[in-house]
Amino acid sequence: MSHNTIIDTNFNFPNQKSVYKGKVREVYNINDEQLVMIATDRLSAFDVVMPKGIPYKGQILNQIATNMMKATEDLVPNWLTATPDPNVAVGHLCDPFKVEMVIRGYMSGHAAREYKAGKRLLCGVPMPEGMKENDAFPEPIITPATKAEMGDHDEDISREDILKRGIVSEEDYLVLEDYTRKLFKRGSEIAAERGLILVDTKYEFGKTKDGKIVLIDEIHTPDSSRYFYADGYQERQDRGEAQKQLSKEFVRQWLIANNFQGLEGQTVPEMSDEYITSVSERYIELYENITGEPFVKADVSNIQERIQTNVLAYLG
Repeated sequence: MSHNTIIDTNFNFPNQKSVYKGKVREVYNINDEQLVMIATDRLSAFDVVMPKGIPYKGQILNQIATNMMKATEDLVPNWLTATPDPNVAVGHLCDPFKVEMVIRGYMSGHAAREYKAGKRLLCGVPMPEGMKENDAFPEPIITPATKAEMGDHDEDISREDILKRGIVSEEDYLVLEDYTRKLFKRGSEIAAERGLILVDTKYEFGKTKDGKIVLIDEIHTPDSSRYFYADGYQERQDRGEAQKQLSKEFVRQWLIANNFQGLEGQTVPEMSDEYITSVSERYIELYENITGEPFVKADVSNIQERIQTNVLAYLG
């Protein structure tokens, strides 16, 4: 069976100025006013884009992100103005800040690896002694990262360095911190209602033409966040067991088991149709768990044509 997925786009919309292709999203600049952001079905892990797409992944990521933006817009303004297609978000053109605001409620992933290596300071923020992996921090900590160019890795940076290097002004940075804490608190509440724990996540912000700071890109998706199942969390911690995760960690684990970690000389393992179907099913499960709603598959008989028709109708 062959999967109908969208891996690449080559649209030419009216008044299109440029197109930027990220690892997963393709962003069309319309007249330096609006952005049309298309979530493809590309899957990236270890900063490498996999050769095959995952059915419905773009729709899933786009719909979780837009759903979460609507659920937080009373707290923090965002870039979004419309979702004319299941894979598409349209919003204001913004000038992005060059930092990702990473916030962690629990010591997992990168934080746990640093802790195991004996570090007790992450991005200038102290981590208490005596913690074990996946324990909750006394208070969520903000550990920013610099935005890397395509193909490079993001790097940890402290608040002091961000201000010293003039990457963000102090006045703006205080807003970013405030928005990050508010979003994480709301995200944690939404997760708790669904029987989940929002472990850590990252937010990106930009400035609109009139200087307003808004949330951009994706929010609370399994690609930008880590979730645990709340049920049995404490028991697993007490027994020193791994936590049940809701993120794309399962893809990374499969790749590691097949000798791939994005290192030089390594080849991406062949993904069978069965494996791709199973990844798609996992993403649908993620969607339903995170949003609490059943996933409705969009028509994928001709995704390119569907997107083009919907976007053109919206741009009118």
